[in-house]
Amino acid sequence: MYYLIYGLLYLMSLLPMWFLYGFADILAALVYHVIGYRRKVVLDNITIAFPEKSLKERKKIAKQFYRNFVDNFIETIKLLSASKEWILKRFQLDSAAFETFLDQGRKCQLHLGHNFNWEMANVSMPFFTKHKFLVVYMPIKNKAMERLFMHLRTRTGSTMLPATNMRTAIVPFRHTNYVLALVADQAPGSPANAYWLNFFGKPTPFVRGPENGARIANIPVVFAQIYKTRRGYYRVYLEVGAENPSELPVGELTRRYIRFLENAIREHPEMWLWSHRRWKHDWKNEYSQYWIDNDPPPVN
Repeated sequence: MYYLIYGLLYLMSLLPMWFLYGFADILAALVYHVIGYRRKVVLDNITIAFPEKSLKERKKIAKQFYRNFVDNFIETIKLLSASKEWILKRFQLDSAAFETFLDQGRKCQLHLGHNFNWEMANVSMPFFTKHKFLVVYMPIKNKAMERLFMHLRTRTGSTMLPATNMRTAIVPFRHTNYVLALVADQAPGSPANAYWLNFFGKPTPFVRGPENGARIANIPVVFAQIYKTRRGYYRVYLEVGAENPSELPVGELTRRYIRFLENAIREHPEMWLWSHRRWKHDWKNEYSQYWIDNDPPPVN
């Protein structure tokens, strides 16, 4: 099954981008208007984040999101055969924000959100650092798709570390200078063990792992925002979140990142993954020990 899927997608990746984007336009219209894939979830999430916007404005964001969502899929297929030159022409960043720490003999964490196109970011990043580039990822249950994405994500030099076995997987690199990329806006499996704070004005849980790892090992953290300059072309904005996380109060690093993320989403709302149920967990008073917002928690 793997070879069949890989072969078909690889052949598709050889098609020119004008053809692939034409197909993407048709597919995006079908996904939004006909199939309605998670359309209610998308519109509900956008309403939570932007209650001040009109229904027309929210639908416009939703349609732009679906176009980027499908483009993300099409561009990911293209990456199966894309050359280094093709990738570097379309993905740009100034790596000084994290290379400075690596050149000092330190490690660095890169905190990202679910902003398009994160797969292109993963494939591109090894070209921007002379150090090891590690990525924490969630394994795919389907074995054929897991193998396909593992091939795609590692073909330019990235090393993938499964989130389900992170502590063991990172041991071989403990004496290595590396950039460790983590998706820091991930919804936690257990809301009772997550950091809680207001995200777009609504109490929201966030995983504690990215902050905890940085604080324990005092690893500098850089925040990353991917944005689109034009269709198929991306640039990354980097900002140092903390040079010495161990010196920060508990929760401060997460608080800084979520404010960074929220500002990025407000600036380019169409670039974030609205289709995941980010506000599926409701706040309970029993979570109070993990409330990290500067504002007091709500009382049920």
